[in-house]
Amino acid sequence: MASGAWVWVFNGEGGRFAGGVFTSRERAEEWIRARHLTGVLTAYPLDQGCFDWALGEKLVTGRAVHRGDDPAFVGSFTTASQEHYHYKDGADS
Repeated sequence: MASGAWVWVFNGEGGRFAGGVFTSRERAEEWIRARHLTGVLTAYPLDQGCFDWALGEKLVTGRAVHRGDDPAFVGSFTTASQEHYHYKDGADS
């Protein structure tokens, strides 16, 4: 992960909102395993949006750069460059 402060956000399969936010991957995985959850655990930078972080890291290219003034696009932006892990029934998948 790049420098700076990060949190880990778990999104359950089919969920619209986060099911949990954690200060470490280890704490998140303990919870995921204990609850036998299915979904994705993703690292998010603190105090900045994902689009702005990715733009600063030069991960946004092409047409996406020009969509930076589109609130719907920026407000739902994520990138595969964020560290993330998939789980099925509490185990890495």
